[in-house]
Amino acid sequence: MTTSERVEFDADEAESILRSACLVVHLNPDGIKILRLGDHAVFRIDGGQIVSRVGRSPDRLPSVRREVAVARWLAAHDYPAARLVTDAEQPVVIKGHPVTFWEGLADGETFATTGEMGTLLRRLHDLEPPPLLLPPLRPFDKVQERLERAVISKSARTFLCGLAGDLADEYHRLQFALPAGHLHGDFNVGNVLHDAAGRPKVIDLDGFATGPREWDLMQTAMYYDSFGWHTEAEYNDFVDGYGFDVRQWSGYTVLRGVRELLMVTWLSQNAGANPRAAEEVEKRVASLRSGGSRRDWAPF
Repeated sequence: MTTSERVEFDADEAESILRSACLVVHLNPDGIKILRLGDHAVFRIDGGQIVSRVGRSPDRLPSVRREVAVARWLAAHDYPAARLVTDAEQPVVIKGHPVTFWEGLADGETFATTGEMGTLLRRLHDLEPPPLLLPPLRPFDKVQERLERAVISKSARTFLCGLAGDLADEYHRLQFALPAGHLHGDFNVGNVLHDAAGRPKVIDLDGFATGPREWDLMQTAMYYDSFGWHTEAEYNDFVDGYGFDVRQWSGYTVLRGVRELLMVTWLSQNAGANPRAAEEVEKRVASLRSGGSRRDWAPF
């Protein structure tokens, strides 16, 4: 595996795109700090007063346009979620990359309680469907896209492609317990933050889709029983807030496998530019191969 190869989209390129976008919307680009690099590069600007998301590639543009529409729909219903900033039309497109600007939430690291998360997710699922066309949930589409551009070993790529095929067959045979509807798509503790007044708000709205509601429950369940990132009490608070324990559903282990695959392929996008990410991908692939514990998976 070659980890010195330069990839098309890294933190430096993303920051350059962001600075150009700031000029378009007349924002001061000083004090830029990167928070994370995945499907988007996420930055804090002006001490966190504003958060910007830079799409990894031009093919993110349709989902970002949908994200903007979703944000406006949620604001119209006074649902506590991320709000767009600046009067300029969004997204701003620089070199084909979509860029959006959002209100910063406190320090960006004060997370909601799991009880608050469950309540907010229940409220989100109970909203009337949005007046916009949401795509169906297609979890395996992203797997293929990510593996095509990932700089990882041939054996890891081959294994992950094979695993994706096996899981796709099992996924399409699942019988879901909850009614289908609109989804956040990436609902986890990292995407529910407190604002300056201590109120929880949902962020990262670009994954909205329609599909099984179990999808939005999975990450909190996995963070508890697979990784130990939530305590038993915290998970029980989430279940109480939402009103359903996805771990008791017969298809839980299959959907957990799909989610784990997505976690590995998400990280694989950064393996070419980040040796630590590359090592973590290989470690995660080894545990998927062996069926071993996921407790040593490091958060990214």
